[in-house]
Amino acid sequence: MTLSRRDLLLSTAGLAAGAALGPFAGGPPALAQAAPKYEPEKGATLRLLRWAPFVKGEEDAWLANTKKFTEATGVEVRIDKESWEDIRPKAAVAANVGSGPDIVWVWFDDPFQYPDKLMDVSELANYLGGKYGGWYPGPESYTRKDGKFIALPLAAIGNALCYRESWVKEAGFSEFPKDTKGFLELCKALKAKGHPAGFAHGKAVGDGNNYAHWLLWSHGGRTVDEKGKVAINSPETIAALKYARELYQTFIPGTESWLDVNNNRAFLAGEISLTANGVSLYYSAKNDPKLADLAKDIRTTQLPVGPVGKPVELHQTTSAAIFKYTKYPKAALAYLQFMYEKPQMDAWLLGASAYCCQTLKAFAGNPVWTSDPNHAPYAKASETLRPNGYAGPLGPASAAVMADYVLVDMFAEAATGQRSPEEAAKRAEQRISRAYRG
Repeated sequence: MTLSRRDLLLSTAGLAAGAALGPFAGGPPALAQAAPKYEPEKGATLRLLRWAPFVKGEEDAWLANTKKFTEATGVEVRIDKESWEDIRPKAAVAANVGSGPDIVWVWFDDPFQYPDKLMDVSELANYLGGKYGGWYPGPESYTRKDGKFIALPLAAIGNALCYRESWVKEAGFSEFPKDTKGFLELCKALKAKGHPAGFAHGKAVGDGNNYAHWLLWSHGGRTVDEKGKVAINSPETIAALKYARELYQTFIPGTESWLDVNNNRAFLAGEISLTANGVSLYYSAKNDPKLADLAKDIRTTQLPVGPVGKPVELHQTTSAAIFKYTKYPKAALAYLQFMYEKPQMDAWLLGASAYCCQTLKAFAGNPVWTSDPNHAPYAKASETLRPNGYAGPLGPASAAVMADYVLVDMFAEAATGQRSPEEAAKRAEQRISRAYRG
């Protein structure tokens, strides 16, 4: 979509060259709520800290939208990138010292680690929710505390199985198994054919956490109950750990040290037959002429259903938060409002090629979701995700458990034989108890 400068001036909520700007383009609000108007402070500049992209088109679209905002308002926006693993400590340090980026893209329930350091963005969040069909409950739960928004849900990065169709058929399976029992048999058959599987058991923010939570939930386990009482040491968790141990025998060596880039590299190098990843893995092959044959062989599907009897998955969830220490709060609000409005959000989702799933329901109709069959498992990530603090409320305790990789460590210990399933569950119970006592 090409917008003229006049269109931009009409679509931003700040001031351009000192003139008040009207509501964004994109249709009338769903509710009778006027667009908030944030006038950027004189001489305002902003700094955004985001995670390093896995899809170049996603970053390109965000940068293009940012350029439009600067052209419309005169507010320069510096965008810094950090690895996925480094975002969490960098944001925590900035919150504690009161200096650094104005806006940060955070993971999961990280905002609950320093809620008093974040701006209340409820006015903007309520306006966007009212205009664009409401927020999906899962992503929204990561940004609300005591009835207020302390961040804006930005995206759920869908997690699905990526596999080599020809190798699955070579292993004797005409269809991909839909349950965990059949999935284990497939992985055993693939290993026998010289095509091992590979899932991250290391401290991978996305893939390690997504895999560990799926293992736990698919067998009926949970970290805490509805009241926040620690519930990890259960027969269901033990069953999940025993399953993980069996599955690990079908893996390529070394997955206990994998971060979010490692399974991508192994899959693209032909070293593994399947893994769980975002759609970026598919596009890494599709966009490389040398990997054209591999790209044609890639298929995607949801993770198999376990004994619990229904799909239960964690998807990487990211939110945009503004630190209270920013010198330019109105400029920061104007920037986020601009980026969430329809012309910009649609362009970003399209540029992300199904890597980022919308957090506002009205954007579910974006054509990206029907443009390729391999996008289908990622299309409902925001709708289906289960928050990592399940079954208790999100808060500082759930954020601490996630930040400390308790579940990732528990499964890695049991899968590799470092501890028995019972020992691994007991250690996780101790670690979770410390977080929830605090």
